[in-house]
Amino acid sequence: MAFISNGAGGAGVLNRFAGFPRLVLSAAVIAVLLLLRPFVIVSAGERGVVLRWGAVQEGILGEGFHWRVPVMDRIEIIDVRVQKAQTDADAASKDLQDTHSTIAVNYHLDPEKVNWIFQTLGTAFKDRIIDPAVQEVVKAITARYTAVELITQRERVRQEIREMLKTRMAGYHIYVDDFAIVNFRFSQQFAQAIEAKQTAEQLALKAQRDLERVKIEAEQKITNAKAEAEALRLQKANVTSELIQLRQIEASIKAIDKWNGILPQVTGSTVPFIDVATHAKAMR
Repeated sequence: MAFISNGAGGAGVLNRFAGFPRLVLSAAVIAVLLLLRPFVIVSAGERGVVLRWGAVQEGILGEGFHWRVPVMDRIEIIDVRVQKAQTDADAASKDLQDTHSTIAVNYHLDPEKVNWIFQTLGTAFKDRIIDPAVQEVVKAITARYTAVELITQRERVRQEIREMLKTRMAGYHIYVDDFAIVNFRFSQQFAQAIEAKQTAEQLALKAQRDLERVKIEAEQKITNAKAEAEALRLQKANVTSELIQLRQIEASIKAIDKWNGILPQVTGSTVPFIDVATHAKAMR
C-alpha cells in the first residue's frame, strides 16, 4: 500500500511539471517573436518601403500596423510630411556683382513614390538633389537681373526661383510647398559703393534745396527792390514846385509855433529871420 501511495504521489508530481515545457515553449516563442519583430508600425506622416532580401518592392506600407516576414523583409520608414531644407547659394548678377543668399525650401516627398525615391536617391536626397538644384536655380535667375533690380524686384525674383525650382524638383517626385530668401546680401565692396551713392544723392538733394532756397530769397529781394523803386518813382512824379513851397511854409509855421519870442544871442552882424511876407504871398 505504501508503494502504491508513493506511486500516486509521484504521478502527482509528474502532473504538476507536465505543463512546464509548454510554458517554456510559449515564452521562447514570444521571445523569438519580439526579437524577430514580424510586424511593423508606420506612424502618421510616414510611409514604409518594403525591402525583400534587399530588393525594393512595389508595395508601399501606409500608416498603421503591418505584418512582415522576419529575416526576409526589412521596412524602411520614410517621412512624407513637409520638411525644411536650408541652403547657401552664391551667384553673380547681370552686371557681375557677387551675391550671397540663404535659401529656405519647404518640401515634401510624393507618398506614392517613396519606394522609387529610396531606390534611386536614397535618404540623402537633400545633399544629392535639393542643395545642388537650389544653387543652380539661384544662379540662373540671378544672372537675369542687375544688382539694383535684385533689390527693387525681390518678390519677382523670388517667384521665378520658386517656379523653376518646382519644375526641377518635380522630376524627382519632390514637391516644393514654399520658398523663402532668408538672407540676401552683396559683396562688401558693392555695399560700400551703394552707401557712398546714397550719401552723394542726399548731399546733392540738400545742395539742390539750398540752391532753390537762395533763388527764392533772391527773387523776393528783387521783388521788394522793384516795389521800393516803383514807390520812389511814384513819389517823385507827384513832387511839384507848389508842393515844395507848401512843405516849406508848413516847416516855417512849425518853427514859429515853437519860437519863444526871444532873438538868439549872436555875435555876427546879421540876425536870422523868417520871411513871413514871402510865405504870405505864396499862401495867397
